[in-house]
Amino acid sequence: MLKNYLKIAFRNIWKNKIFSAINIVGLAIGMASCIMIMLFVFFERSFDKMHTKNLYRLDEVQKFEGMVAPQKVALSMFPMGPTLKEEFPEIRDYTRLTSFNKVSLTYQEKKIELPKALWVDPNFLQMFDYELIEGEKANVLKEPNTAVLSKSSAASMFGSVDPIGKSIIHYGNDTLTFKVTGIMEDVPANSHLQFDGLFSFSTITGPDNMNNWGGNWLITYLDLGKDADVGALEKKFPAYLKRHMKEGGWKFYELFLQPLADVHAQSADITHDYINFQKFDRSYTYIFSVIGIIVLVIACVNFMNLSTARSTGRAKEVGIRKSIGAQRFQLAGQFIGESVLLSMIALVLAVLLVKLLLPAVNQLSQRELTFAFFTNPALLLGILGGTVIIGIFSGLYPAAFLSAFQPIKVLKGTLQNSKSNFRNALVIAQFSSAVFLIIGTAFAVKQLRFMQKKDPGFVKEQVVIIPLDSKSGPKYQAIKQELLSSSFVEAVTGSQQRLGNNFHQTGVTFHGDGPAKEIASSQVVVDPDYLSLYKIKLVAGRNFTSDASDNAKAYIINESLAKELLKDQPKLTLETLIGKHFGFSGMDSSGTIVGVARDFNFNSLHHKIETLCLFNQKDWGYQEMSVRIKGKDAKQSIAAIQAVWGKLVPEQTFTYSFLDEHFADMYRADSQVSEIVGILAGLAIFVSCLGLFGLASYSAERRIKEIGVRKVMGASVAGIVALLSKDFVKLVIVSIIIATPISWWAVNTWLADFAYRIDIEWWVFVTAGLLAIVVALLTISFQSIKAAMTNPVKSLRAE
Repeated sequence: MLKNYLKIAFRNIWKNKIFSAINIVGLAIGMASCIMIMLFVFFERSFDKMHTKNLYRLDEVQKFEGMVAPQKVALSMFPMGPTLKEEFPEIRDYTRLTSFNKVSLTYQEKKIELPKALWVDPNFLQMFDYELIEGEKANVLKEPNTAVLSKSSAASMFGSVDPIGKSIIHYGNDTLTFKVTGIMEDVPANSHLQFDGLFSFSTITGPDNMNNWGGNWLITYLDLGKDADVGALEKKFPAYLKRHMKEGGWKFYELFLQPLADVHAQSADITHDYINFQKFDRSYTYIFSVIGIIVLVIACVNFMNLSTARSTGRAKEVGIRKSIGAQRFQLAGQFIGESVLLSMIALVLAVLLVKLLLPAVNQLSQRELTFAFFTNPALLLGILGGTVIIGIFSGLYPAAFLSAFQPIKVLKGTLQNSKSNFRNALVIAQFSSAVFLIIGTAFAVKQLRFMQKKDPGFVKEQVVIIPLDSKSGPKYQAIKQELLSSSFVEAVTGSQQRLGNNFHQTGVTFHGDGPAKEIASSQVVVDPDYLSLYKIKLVAGRNFTSDASDNAKAYIINESLAKELLKDQPKLTLETLIGKHFGFSGMDSSGTIVGVARDFNFNSLHHKIETLCLFNQKDWGYQEMSVRIKGKDAKQSIAAIQAVWGKLVPEQTFTYSFLDEHFADMYRADSQVSEIVGILAGLAIFVSCLGLFGLASYSAERRIKEIGVRKVMGASVAGIVALLSKDFVKLVIVSIIIATPISWWAVNTWLADFAYRIDIEWWVFVTAGLLAIVVALLTISFQSIKAAMTNPVKSLRAE
């Protein structure tokens, strides 16, 4: 029996090649899309799952006066870890870390650069379950000046030599010697902490740091007992802060705990989150999942539509089999079996598509997705089971429809071709989904382009960023003068922080006409030429000068800070702010405001412009140098800069980046979302058009004699094409009407997360609707024109 069913199934597939191909290709594309999305979602959800302890990150909410809004930050204070463990029994342990930038290591004549490294507490490897190859977790970082290297870093530096016990030298802000005490496996790609080496925190910290309440410069992780009540613990934090932070400083902070599993995917609203590899908003993974399922459902809808549309072709088969005793459940089982068989064939094609396209998906997503179809039993069973379910789901309605035929009507030839309202509803659902995705993609692309092209208030193109440290920093002025003499360099400046990041915040004091006003503001130490290089405009006052009188005494504030200062002093204007005493850390008595700069987006457009003050303090130095190059020959310009660096700082490797690339990285997640949604929207439209093509083919085939009669009676080709197309166009128009309000709501909800956003313009909806109609007409017209141009003599021949 099964053998006969298989024969019938293959014969039907072969007999109806076009319809079978449409079903198989459509299902394969839907399956491949779902598999790709599943791999991405599973990878995202696997972040930090290798750790077994109940770990939480300690985060702060900072709410200083003058801030646009309270700000969540992924930072904490040095004394918090030890004091929290001491005062709260729910906390079993803590560990702290901070990044170790520009790590240049030397062993004998060998020198390497570690892209990422961390200063960590001794128990770091005991709290986190990273695999240690050599050494004991409890001891490798116990002493100062000890280091653990990743396997790749150790191989790069030592080759085949055993690294344990060897001394390596770091030439950075300080020249430090470390003893290699351990080797660990390379950090997995699905860890939010990425590093090539670990260095003992005690090398750079001491007992004095325990008094540093108010200094937020590191990250603290807490190990809670399995039964700990996190909500109850967080309620104790205000009293804890009040005990330790004097002079009312506790009022400006709140503490909250973030589960380790949420750090990677639920930190979109947390700033100063510098050590969070490939941070990605989890809501986007849900969006991808929904769209992937939509594409798959559209493919299943195609199967239902084409199967029911072709029902009359198998009516006699059903009638004969019923007349000789076949039961309805047997017929339904056969048709569902055929659907499952088609799904299995589609799966083979889907697997090939995934294997073929996975490298491109990895490049787009910047992930290391793998498709271990045959080596992962759970994945294999899951996909096979899902394919069977898809086959059953797709074939359920056609099976019920076909098996319900009455044999008497079928064999008498009185079975009428029913106009299936259900089939029309499925077409509407298909194109509603497609139109929804077209509109969503259009607005996603518009928002991304808006963020990339909006004038941030400064010029970021042609700017090379070069990091500085204690060796190169003191030579900044010499490097600057040498670079300015080059024909490839237009301007040079220095700063302690980079545009595109969250600037540090500090308390500032302003002396206006009334009592002194104390608020919090972002601040950055800059070279006097900073505003000139970035072409930031002034709305009042003057720029910095190179005179010694400006050093540590002159401040330029942005418009947002100016408005905050003027809020309670209506008699003052922007111009009258100039010369008013202003500063921080006791420098407010000697410092004055010399200028007001036009607001510029020093952070991404996800955030509103915060208050900001800029000042020059040459004694503090700069952490990086900005060089604006001339012309478009970047290679020659970089070579010229490198030559100057090699001449003045020969002991250090020259490293650089472009500022516009840094901003592109800031919007990379948004770019990935728009591209992935666009690709999925394209697939949805393609699969929908496949189904429409199949239905148009069937409709033209079923009405071939009618077309022949109309042509004999003088109907034109255009008239026949319009006749065959109008019903489908009506369905597409209904789809547009349904999709428009739903997409408006979805887009408006999504745009609410952006501080600076585009307007929802009506013409996008109209364009999307017209595009859907044009695509549908192009799909239908091929078969319609073919049918209209058929010789009526052939179509009117007797059967």
